[in-house]
Amino acid sequence: MRSAKDFFAPLAVGAPTPLREIPTRPSRAIHFFDPSNPKMAAKVPDMVGSVDVLLGNLEDAVKADNKLAARQGLVEVARGTEGLGGPDSPTQLWTRVNALDSPWGLDDLTTLVTEIGDRLDVVMVPKVQGAEDIHYVDRLLAQLEAKAGLDRPILVHAILETARGMVNVEEICGASPRMQGLSLGPADLAADRRMKTTRVGGGHPGYLVRQDPLSSSPEDVARERATHQQDLWHYTIARMVDACAMHGIFPYYGPFGDIADVVACEDQFRNAFLLGCVGTWSLHPKQIAIAHRVFSPAPEDVAHARRVVEAMGDGTGAVMLDGKMEDDASLKQCLVMVELAEQLSAVDPELKQRYDAIGTGA
Repeated sequence: MRSAKDFFAPLAVGAPTPLREIPTRPSRAIHFFDPSNPKMAAKVPDMVGSVDVLLGNLEDAVKADNKLAARQGLVEVARGTEGLGGPDSPTQLWTRVNALDSPWGLDDLTTLVTEIGDRLDVVMVPKVQGAEDIHYVDRLLAQLEAKAGLDRPILVHAILETARGMVNVEEICGASPRMQGLSLGPADLAADRRMKTTRVGGGHPGYLVRQDPLSSSPEDVARERATHQQDLWHYTIARMVDACAMHGIFPYYGPFGDIADVVACEDQFRNAFLLGCVGTWSLHPKQIAIAHRVFSPAPEDVAHARRVVEAMGDGTGAVMLDGKMEDDASLKQCLVMVELAEQLSAVDPELKQRYDAIGTGA
């Protein structure tokens, strides 16, 4: 048994002290790029400052014979891109390493931490099954940080892609002070659960509810009735959000694979935002704008939240605004919105201008 007093002690001699609180940094869009693709890598410098997170992907979507090129390509991108990564950067640098049971996962970590660890903010670990996977990465990162002489810990982000991982989601979130957050991996999770869908995220037309018939007569039962498509991922995202909130880390929606269907993509992102997610993955540049729009509170919502905060004064009692009762619970909800708007305003001048222009809407 590990003493609670030791939880925030470095796991290797010379490693940086673990964080007691995960920094809140805007991460509305985690934009994936393949470092083994020269065209993609060449676009990275121009994207610094225009997207919250750039993630060098070493795992899925990188062919086996390109794994080494992708790893080295990420090293070169990090070294050659000014302003990318680190605590003061407008754009964080993340990577998704290969799975821990793959031939490449160990070398991904040893290479990246020792060569670009000072620029690397977060390591995304795929197919996390339980706390034991995080414990392994935690200790290894501490050893590598000590070897590289790093003065800040690299954080860990887990992808929920297996049924076992979902069952163990709470212990995964609490496995290490490095835990930054979780992402939903819908395609692998669907396969592991044996769900009957081949989509990468989003709903399914066969997963629906149907309007009741007007009566139990055969004619009414057979008559055409309205149907409504349901969200396959509602339970999973809600459970993930609860686990993250409990441990003070951040939940994210994962990929939306239908790049052409920007309308459904925006709907799925908004569902995740309303449930508590702070960001999502972007697989194509057109999804960045969608994520920035969806995961930034609407100016009119921020204005209303500011009005409630202003009207509530010391936060006790209740007030009436526009015919609706607002009390301490309302205030807590509104403070979430106002604090997020302030954080985003600090990194997005255009958004700040929109929030300032609407004020409190009074």
